Amino acid sequence: MSNRFSERVLALAGLAQALQQVRRIAETGQSEAAVVQASLDSVFRIDAASPIEVYGQVAGVSSGLRLLRSYLGNEARDEALPKLALSVLQLERRFVRETNTVNAVGSGISEIAPQAQAQGSTHPEVLAALGGLYADTISHLRPRVMVQGNPHYLGQPGVVAEIRAILLAAVRSAVLWRQLGGSYWDFLFSRKAMLEAADEWLR
Repeated sequence: MSNRFSERVLALAGLAQALQQVRRIAETGQSEAAVVQASLDSVFRIDAASPIEVYGQVAGVSSGLRLLRSYLGNEARDEALPKLALSVLQLERRFVRETNTVNAVGSGISEIAPQAQAQGSTHPEVLAALGGLYADTISHLRPRVMVQGNPHYLGQPGVVAEIRAILLAAVRSAVLWRQLGGSYWDFLFSRKAMLEAADEWLR
């Protein structure tokens, strides 16, 4: 198995775990702190030397790898998650073609990075800044990513900001996946190979 193919699975795991947290927050108002931190940290690692460094280490996406394995093995139950992932992958195609938006996101991340380094990527002020960046840029693109959940939580500004911040991380993983050669054909013809790659990362 090519290293590049294996790395694509890593990026896809990053996408999957970010969106799982989006779903969890939207439904319960709660998230897994370590998983959210790994996802948000990846946003600031724009110049990482390798895909694994984007997530810090394999442990940073172990949750996503297990989740990906369950879907590829037809064991997962949440049908809304694949639909959300497809929406993000479609949004990524539009995003990378909008040079002004890409530049605005890059500049915004650079401005927020010192604050994230000082306070941590999951600090409420950092979440608010990242969420605001997503709202001001990517959220204006079509198709919009529609997150379903409990109206009680989706009406809270802090929850909305966290969801948007994590969606930014999801888009970051989608961009990485595509940069590594990922395509929809992978899901049709390479499911077994993807499953094997996920297993290999988890060993």
